Amino acid sequence: MVGGAGVAREGDPGPAERPDEHGPVQDTLLRALGVLRFVVLANALALYVLRSGTYDHPRVGWVVVAVLAAWTAVAVWAYGRRAWRRAPLLLADLAVGLAAVALTPYVKGEGFSATLPGFWVMGVVLAWAVVWRAPGGLVAAVAVSVTDVSIRDDFTQANYGNIFLLLVGGAVVGFLSILLQQTAAQRDRAERAAAAAGERQRLARVVHDGVLQVLALVQRRGPELGPDGAELGRLAGEQEVRLRGLVQTGSRDLVGPLGERDLSRLLAELQSAQVQVVVPGTPAVVPAETAGELLSAVESCLSNVRHHVGRDAPAWVLLEELPDAWVVTVRDEGPGIAAGRLEESAAQGRLGVRQSVVGRLHDLGGEATVRSGPEGTEWELSVPRRPGRRDPA
Repeated sequence: MVGGAGVAREGDPGPAERPDEHGPVQDTLLRALGVLRFVVLANALALYVLRSGTYDHPRVGWVVVAVLAAWTAVAVWAYGRRAWRRAPLLLADLAVGLAAVALTPYVKGEGFSATLPGFWVMGVVLAWAVVWRAPGGLVAAVAVSVTDVSIRDDFTQANYGNIFLLLVGGAVVGFLSILLQQTAAQRDRAERAAAAAGERQRLARVVHDGVLQVLALVQRRGPELGPDGAELGRLAGEQEVRLRGLVQTGSRDLVGPLGERDLSRLLAELQSAQVQVVVPGTPAVVPAETAGELLSAVESCLSNVRHHVGRDAPAWVLLEELPDAWVVTVRDEGPGIAAGRLEESAAQGRLGVRQSVVGRLHDLGGEATVRSGPEGTEWELSVPRRPGRRDPA
């Protein structure tokens, strides 16, 4: 039996290297936030220039304003790099804002109305909301609000209004951030499904005009060649029916609505006299795209059993639910894969299993591994419980 490689694939990204599916949305929001941060910085600088003459320690204030200006440039640059959007950057951003607020009484003296950074702290709260969503926005807004209240001798209606807007803004922007990320992910899935449907329809036309017609011709003319020809015609007829069914079923699945499918039920339909299927007693609900690709990979493994072990060779399919993944095991009792056979097939351009099994699992963010020996071959196909597609290599 010829199988694709479940062996380690050099150059494949590991879990920590998979593309950040929310990155493009965050990029756009943080670029807009970068412009806002420079606008509120300009406002803080203008107000300080106009009023610094009345402050108790204006020189210290100039240092604080200079730090705010420098940090704004650094923060906008750092948030522009996805790998830097981590706790150290966000905590440093918040620390700068809280320190500037806390120094306000020393710089301005008693009776101040507005804090030294003023609206500049909006940038901090909204950055937390974009990266860490609504909880992050609320935490940052609460931290700024508590610090603001703690430095005041009295609490006015205007102060309440500013804090209320800061809290609401942090929560709303955080909610909009995750909503935009989910919308972008749904759009990407819909685009992939539409592209796959178009490609399947194109291939269906090619198959119909070429392969199916040839199989039909072999089926009709095979009996003229004697017993061997009759058997060849019978096999060609079976493959024609199967191929036509795969093309039609696949096209319907691809153009159908996106949603979820019960993987247990789909695998149970593979049960036959030769194939024993064992699935959990409860539904295995996964995204429709994941179910379809995983089912196709299993069918490819079973097809290899029929072609390389025997039409009546037994095979077993087992679905397991792990805490972080779904695992499908396909096993047979064939002679196993000869050493070097996988590499030889790939070198000769026969990439069927490598594409139909390994490639499918790789695109879903999962893995396909194979163990083979004289006692048989076993495929292990695993996909994460919340699969994320990888970009094509």
